[in-house]
Amino acid sequence: MKINKKNLIIGTAALVIGLLLGWAIFGGSSPKTSEQTEVAEHDHEGKTIWTCAMHPQIRMDKPGKCPICGMELIPLEEEKEEEASSPDEIKMTRSAIALANIETVKVKKGIPEKTVYLLGIVEPDERNIAELTARFGGRIEKLYVNFTGQNVRKGEKLATIYSPELIAAQRELVEAAKYKSTNPAFYKSARTKLKLWDLTEAQINDLENSGKTQHYFDILSPITGTVTKRDVSLGDYIKIGSPMFEVIDLTKVWVMFDAYENDLPWIKMGDEIDFTIQSLPGKLYKGKVKYIDPFIDTKTRVAKVRVELRNPKLILKPEMYAAGVLKSEMKKTNDLLIPKTSILWTGKRAVVYVKVPNRKQPTFLYREIVLGPEAGNFYVVSSGLHEGEVIVMNGVFNVDAAAQLAGKPSMMNPEGGKVNTMPGMDMGGGNEMESQQSSKKKTDKEKIPMDFKMQLGKVMDNYLRLKDAFVNSDEKAVEDAAKKTLDALNKVDMTLLKGDAHVQWMKLEKPIKDNLNGIIQMKGMEMKRSHFSIVSDKLTKAIEHFGVSGNKTSALYLEFCPMALDNKGAYWISESKVIQNPYLGAAMPTCGEVKKEL
Repeated sequence: MKINKKNLIIGTAALVIGLLLGWAIFGGSSPKTSEQTEVAEHDHEGKTIWTCAMHPQIRMDKPGKCPICGMELIPLEEEKEEEASSPDEIKMTRSAIALANIETVKVKKGIPEKTVYLLGIVEPDERNIAELTARFGGRIEKLYVNFTGQNVRKGEKLATIYSPELIAAQRELVEAAKYKSTNPAFYKSARTKLKLWDLTEAQINDLENSGKTQHYFDILSPITGTVTKRDVSLGDYIKIGSPMFEVIDLTKVWVMFDAYENDLPWIKMGDEIDFTIQSLPGKLYKGKVKYIDPFIDTKTRVAKVRVELRNPKLILKPEMYAAGVLKSEMKKTNDLLIPKTSILWTGKRAVVYVKVPNRKQPTFLYREIVLGPEAGNFYVVSSGLHEGEVIVMNGVFNVDAAAQLAGKPSMMNPEGGKVNTMPGMDMGGGNEMESQQSSKKKTDKEKIPMDFKMQLGKVMDNYLRLKDAFVNSDEKAVEDAAKKTLDALNKVDMTLLKGDAHVQWMKLEKPIKDNLNGIIQMKGMEMKRSHFSIVSDKLTKAIEHFGVSGNKTSALYLEFCPMALDNKGAYWISESKVIQNPYLGAAMPTCGEVKKEL
């Protein structure tokens, strides 16, 4: 059959086009579909779960903030794992490391240094105090000191006494002087008696030479100083041993600082303290440590540290408040130092997370260490770490939370295994305060006078303003609120309380006052917050013992943050269940939980 060339060309072209279309539709679809399936499967398998480092029970399918504490959520996704040399290793993805702001630092040796902040009070030099008591009975005929605070010189007259006993003793000396050659013992006894009654050698000699008795005897000041007590008035009859005057030489004074137990290793004789006096702003004083109390007060847990100071113009007055700074360093040069932020402290043990070397994926190991003294923003390591090792410096709590989730050894569960991570668990000493409070006998609140509760309520009203100032991290507002809280505390009338209640209030009042002064005088929010935590603890005990009544005290809540004060944990009192953290400021304002209603 004759084939038409034109039809042949058309058919060939159609066949080629058909083959191309078939390849494009069927031949090319297979690899594309396979690739899409792999991507979908990968997306499904690698779907990211987001959780909170502080509250690992939170699981979300997208990033955001923790509904409990407000922290940024971190992903639980894991990179391809390397073979672990220890089953306790904690592996974290690089994205989780970045989002949790985890930073590491190399352990190094250095000279431990610390700045110690001290609160003190100006006191008289005890060696320059003269107490004048009556050595014989009589009547005050003249009084030369008209008021306390009057300055006198050594040998100056303070008062004149008429004493029949003294007249009789003088007559005895006059008679004994006639027989001093034949009866020297009698003569010597008569002179000694007058010496014991504070007559000077000159006065006794004048009496013996003149042979005339004095009916009036002058009381002279034994030192140059200030009359701080006057216990007699014109015309008073006094007996032997009655107090009359107290004279203190204030040209030399002591400044007695309170040093807490953990600061004592850093304070030694001869150290220089720079300090300011609250009532004399703008002037800096310096003094060397002359004495360190060998005993610690069982109630306040502080030891006294003394600085001696010359005060020729009497500018420094007893009971003035002082705020001191002592910069100290230990003599050793080979101590290992690690930052405070790298340590999880449970009260019984110190924990760090050590980075496993030579790993592509960030990997950490839980390790318990023994700490030496605190050194400013660092701790000295006694054992458990070696120079050159790398530890987590920031975000330690996040690493610990990851360890808890994975059932690895962690701060709350050193043996490993799954643990309860619900809020309310003990985060290192959190329950200690409650157990101590529950173990103590509570005061019967019904017997506490309402006036006292109202006065305590005014203290609480100002405390709540102080708490809000800490929430806002406003240092000036903090100091102003602390002053108002202290003013309200000073107006609390403790005489309204009787018996055990009175004693209990006295135990609480002093540390509250001392730490409010610490908030006022210490510089830096970190130091102020440390004092605030003690104020909060003591006021909590006061409310539980006595009850409280005031404008904002209809409902009060005890709240706790385990991350406050370098992860040591701290309490505060609030009028609202809505968490506003006074210790962490804008960084984590909603971190914490309500422990109970007060």
